[in-house]
Amino acid sequence: MNIHEYQAKALLRDYGAPVSDGVAVTRAADAKNAASQLDGPLWVVKAQIHAGGRGKGSFKEAEAGEKGGVRLAKSVEEAAEEAAKMLGNTLVTHQTGPAGKQVNRIYIEDGSGIERELYLALLVDRATSRVGFVCSTEGGMDIEEVAASTPEKIISFDVDPATGFQPWHGRRVAFALGLEGAQVKQCVALMGKLYRAFTEKDMEMLEINPLIVTDGGDLKVLDAKVGFDGNAIYRHKDITELRDETEEDPKELAASKYDLNYIALDGEIGCMVNGAGLAMATMDIIKLYGAEPANFLDVGGGATKEKVTEAFKIITSDPNVKGILVNIFGGIMRCDVIAEGVVAAVKEVGLEVPLVVRLEGTNVEKGKAIINESGLDVVAADDLKDGAQKIVKAVKG
Repeated sequence: MNIHEYQAKALLRDYGAPVSDGVAVTRAADAKNAASQLDGPLWVVKAQIHAGGRGKGSFKEAEAGEKGGVRLAKSVEEAAEEAAKMLGNTLVTHQTGPAGKQVNRIYIEDGSGIERELYLALLVDRATSRVGFVCSTEGGMDIEEVAASTPEKIISFDVDPATGFQPWHGRRVAFALGLEGAQVKQCVALMGKLYRAFTEKDMEMLEINPLIVTDGGDLKVLDAKVGFDGNAIYRHKDITELRDETEEDPKELAASKYDLNYIALDGEIGCMVNGAGLAMATMDIIKLYGAEPANFLDVGGGATKEKVTEAFKIITSDPNVKGILVNIFGGIMRCDVIAEGVVAAVKEVGLEVPLVVRLEGTNVEKGKAIINESGLDVVAADDLKDGAQKIVKAVKG
């Protein structure tokens, strides 16, 4: 689960991290009052969407102007004008894709004098199963670009969970970032606060880009991007309340409510599979035969008829889907349950694209009988290879 920048900064402020004062608004009429609550003389107006690259992004609508999603203003009135231009319009960045995201929130904050821009992140290192620090002197840039062009400028290390954060971890970050004097002490204290926030709130990523040295020589968190471990959200009611469902894919949101593992992709063949490994194999073989999967969808081993029905409805709601492949290997999951769900869903929402079904395993004969006796226009497949070939042929011709 991701949250907005203004929410991330409020959370980090509670842990004692230095952040600028700011006010979030959702209506243009409130922007002037929000800006007047800040001291100035410089205001920063930031579009709030769950995507990076806002400053370099562009709006689809002409009335939004051409300044991107992060703008400077030198008066309360100008800050309000810039906020009004962005609200309700669609911002496109390298992370949103060409469709972009509608800006429903604006964050207006005090400007800061910047001497240096640095990069800092905490994340879960899957290779070591530990929390890792990643830092670089090249702040304000896409870290992917830095990694590709000057990887030697990125320093990373892990924290042993047996000891937790120690002051020397903070000093290691400080020296990697070229900090000196009092800044080293500030860095040690800040890294400790960030590590505590990361672990106590079950974050999976905390990215600060940039972490700045102000013109007064102090460290400040100028931007913050935070993602949480979805499997641990149940422990944090306060974090759950920060969820902005308007930023999420409607299909993925619907799937989460039925405990379905669904990720939307850009292809044309919808997939409904049980088991993550089989789902990945299904996606791979679709690509092997010349098409692209429209989604990853694992209905799980304990899916019910209702879950399967909802999964099918989610797949068919995607306008890009030109064909559907149901690939079930019944171990814990019974083939007859899948078949009942598919039949119920098709009868409810209709079937306007080719459907290929491959069933194997527990109660496979019952499942095939349900499909065959349903009267539906379904193509049966003998195995995964056969199913992939048939659905690709049906879609591609």
